[in-house]
Amino acid sequence: MIITTDILPTEVARAVKEGFAKIPKRLPSWLFYDEAGDKIFQAIMRMPEYYLTPCEYEILQANKDKLYQRFTTDGSAFDLIELGAGDGLKTEILLRHFQSKEAAFRYLPVDVSSTALSSLTHRLADIFPKLAIQPVNKQYNEAIRTLYEEDLNRKVFLFLGANIGNFQVHEAENFVTMIASGMHPDDQLLIGFDLKKDPRLVQAAYDDPHGITRNFNMNLLIRLNRELGAQFQLDQFRHYPYYDPESGMTKSYLVSLRAQDVYIEAFQSAIHFDRWEVIHTEVSQKYDIPMIEKIASVSGLEITDVLYDCKHYFCDVLFKKKNG
Repeated sequence: MIITTDILPTEVARAVKEGFAKIPKRLPSWLFYDEAGDKIFQAIMRMPEYYLTPCEYEILQANKDKLYQRFTTDGSAFDLIELGAGDGLKTEILLRHFQSKEAAFRYLPVDVSSTALSSLTHRLADIFPKLAIQPVNKQYNEAIRTLYEEDLNRKVFLFLGANIGNFQVHEAENFVTMIASGMHPDDQLLIGFDLKKDPRLVQAAYDDPHGITRNFNMNLLIRLNRELGAQFQLDQFRHYPYYDPESGMTKSYLVSLRAQDVYIEAFQSAIHFDRWEVIHTEVSQKYDIPMIEKIASVSGLEITDVLYDCKHYFCDVLFKKKNG
């Protein structure tokens, strides 16, 4: 059974209307993840330029027993809650190892995409028939609030894949603080951080020569055309990402190639775009260790482990509630 609050057309319309009223216009990143967007993102993760996925695979494979020891330190049962579970392929490394150790836990994947959750649930049920799975089809804030209110088990949160980078730094601090506010001393939080590195490597991961990242960004307009009756002409917008190595922030945009009015049936009105006007679609923040330490400090957590891949492109950081 999937705990679900499927994203309704009215929610999509509300998010788009609010986003297009801002300067610059913007769309929330959760809109990427419809059925087509899920498939495109899976293709992105297979790109040779997208270093993030293999780096985290390496970390989890090398540290699966250390994480098992950390998560089962007091021997009590726990809920493994994964925020933004997606296809769950990396997490499968931990699930397989924990099952082999007969750890007492439930797996609660949380994702805004019901399609991704359904696929994940069916696949894991075939691989791990004894695994207790409770999918949660909600946005992060709502899922966390519900779990704190209704779930009394010890909790281990996973926030992998550099999903934390989808927040701006102050937003990430607020988000981790929200999670930490409900954590008990024996709860833990594992976050994957993409680290600052050669700017060219970062740029290529978001502007690949195969056009896959372009398709991912443009799929937003396809979704609005389908779900809101919008009339975006795809050839009149261009995918544009850039990376600022000083701040560590990657931003992605859709750029209007001409002055145009785009009618949206759900609004019964048209949205005007000037020539070269942008729609800000995504943030992907890169981190260094002082930035991660600040997140721990402001949220009342302490770092227990920092786990790197061999190139130090990426790290998974384990946090617990600060004593006192």
